[in-house]
Amino acid sequence: MTWPDLTTGSSRPLKGPEHTVTEPATGETLGTVTLAAAEDVEPAAEAAHAAQADWARSPHFRRAAVLRRAGDLFDGHAALREWLVREAGSIPGKADFELHVAAQECYEAAALASRPAGQVLPTEEPRLSYTRRVPVGVVGVIAPFNAPLILSIRSVAPALALGNAVVLKPDPRTAVCGGLALAAVFAEAGLPDGLLQVLPGGAETGQALVTDPHIPVISFTGSTAAGRAVGEAAGRHLKRAHLELGGNSALVVLEDADLDAVTSTAAWGSFFHQGQICMTTGRHLVHASLYEEYVDRLAAHADALSVGDPHREQVQLGPLIDGGQLGKVRGLVDSSTAGGARLAAGGTHERLFYRPTVLADADDLTPAYTEEVFGPVAPVRSFTSAGEAVALATASPYGLAVGIVAADPARALELADRIPTGIVHINDQTVNDEAVAPFGGVAASGTGARFGGEANLEAFTDLRWTTVRGDVARYPF
Repeated sequence: MTWPDLTTGSSRPLKGPEHTVTEPATGETLGTVTLAAAEDVEPAAEAAHAAQADWARSPHFRRAAVLRRAGDLFDGHAALREWLVREAGSIPGKADFELHVAAQECYEAAALASRPAGQVLPTEEPRLSYTRRVPVGVVGVIAPFNAPLILSIRSVAPALALGNAVVLKPDPRTAVCGGLALAAVFAEAGLPDGLLQVLPGGAETGQALVTDPHIPVISFTGSTAAGRAVGEAAGRHLKRAHLELGGNSALVVLEDADLDAVTSTAAWGSFFHQGQICMTTGRHLVHASLYEEYVDRLAAHADALSVGDPHREQVQLGPLIDGGQLGKVRGLVDSSTAGGARLAAGGTHERLFYRPTVLADADDLTPAYTEEVFGPVAPVRSFTSAGEAVALATASPYGLAVGIVAADPARALELADRIPTGIVHINDQTVNDEAVAPFGGVAASGTGARFGGEANLEAFTDLRWTTVRGDVARYPF
């Protein structure tokens, strides 16, 4: 895998340490990149700021054309697909999904470039009064490892389309498919130099990004703990911070649900991409009349799933991203079973390959039930009434997504109205994403919908009020 050029992405050589790009499935070295140090942020932000003014003044159709070409390049990109599989540990289907969403994000962003820019307002004075959306300037994007392409492009594409420059800091574990690959694609699509600066780096680099005076808006996706720190620092510097954070989303299975259909839905929600997704179904709340059969079916389904190297084998689950994540998952499962949860399936691993795991009899003291695991673990708990289901679903600091399975969709919708989340799926699990849809959570899951459609306009532009008079205004003194 020689694409992209691993030395590019920034307008100048970076000053951080050398970083080995590793394939989590095998430990094999895929390449070496230079990470960004905190001191690299200022010159990158200055270069982005210098390039942004001409880009903002360029006709909307030119910006849109670059985004459309980028979308065409992402669509089915074979080399990037391989990077997503090998660097991020994605199964090929998940890699294809990321490429599809990346293309759609670019196409949707291209349409933003020609959206109406404001409104004509009524006024008490003899003048023209109107609002206009203007680019914020430079947008700082901090993206995680789990869906590296999607979680970068969903901020990068609309920010660029609306006339901004971008400084992108991908997670070092996915420096290529979450960062350098985007720089290569946009360069090929004709994006002018300087507008997209890629700085793969650690927490210190991210902190410098948040505090740099040339970057007025931060778009952060990551853990709730890190998001709190980003939001606090951004607030001190009077910056907007769009925070898409963690989750522990519930799947509520009512007593009239079809278990033949729901098992696949439930397994996908918890085990897709090894559970390393913010929307992962982290809590299965099942009516007591279905509970035992549900546990048995989900456990059998988990036991039948194949786990292995997604680049060399046809498997349903690949590896966890690294040993640190493995240790977290293993610790939460072990402490949960020690506390009384019943291991119905899984709970074992070979190297970074963790078996899909079902924990029955979860309660408020089960760590894997109360915390975000970020691994292929499905804790299951029973309820006896709709009111109890609502209470259990809302008894979490998070508020990202909820799925409700029922024979009567109207009843499920009524239940959903009583559960505060940013996303609701009726008769589906919690892991869904579309470029046209708003995305975001409430409470500890973030600051609301900040991606998709109108949300992108609000996120990456400022609303300016302008008045125009034919003659100079006169006043009493």
